[in-house]
Amino acid sequence: MILEVVVYNIESAVQAQLGGADRIELCDNPGEGGTTPSFGTVEVVRKKLSIDIFVMIRPRGGDFHYSAEEFESMKTDIEQCKKLKVDGVVFGILHTDGTIDKKRCKELIDLARPMKVTCHRAFDMTKDSFQALEDCIEVGFDRILTSGRHTKAIEGIEVLTELVRKANARITIMPGSGVNEQNAAMLTATTGAQELHFSAMTHKESPMQFKNELLTVMGSNEGTEFKLRTVDPVVVRAIRSATEVVKPGNS
Repeated sequence: MILEVVVYNIESAVQAQLGGADRIELCDNPGEGGTTPSFGTVEVVRKKLSIDIFVMIRPRGGDFHYSAEEFESMKTDIEQCKKLKVDGVVFGILHTDGTIDKKRCKELIDLARPMKVTCHRAFDMTKDSFQALEDCIEVGFDRILTSGRHTKAIEGIEVLTELVRKANARITIMPGSGVNEQNAAMLTATTGAQELHFSAMTHKESPMQFKNELLTVMGSNEGTEFKLRTVDPVVVRAIRSATEVVKPGNS
């Protein structure tokens, strides 16, 4: 079982490796669902981690239909990732009709090689997940991160199971969203998936001694500025233990 932990800062990346993650997905802006992190962050994380690092290539929050200028920025970001020797990149581009933009996705995939390439949850915003599956295979994605078109992967378990079956090892289906130590074994056993994506999120108190009590939130949806998002390595290990004893098909 390959465990991928999504992280939004350097501290989280270090803790994910400490917990035994096989790979991280490095992003910024959790409130937006993840955008491209700074390349200062990418460089430091690359120096600190020995496990695989996949970087989110998403120029903004919102939908997954991008302007020509945004597409150019995505290409530049991929080139920077190659220079920093990360292992993979994560992106997805859609047409306005809810289909995969195969032309532009393939252009980015070709540019990214030899890095690995994941289609992120733009996949869940397509109008036909099974056609989108074939489109992702056609253009050369290595894997698809998906919740089975639902808010949480456990809710989309039937779709995920069918995606794994239809993929038939032509592409990796990686369930993500709401994956935790309570449902990881069920997801693995039922779907037959060999990779899981999750956050193992926790918070730690800021070391700040002075706190301006008149200003509690500076535009953050994550809570106050005095709680720092990180990864709980105990949760990573718990998910590892839960999935190691499961055989696909034994739900």
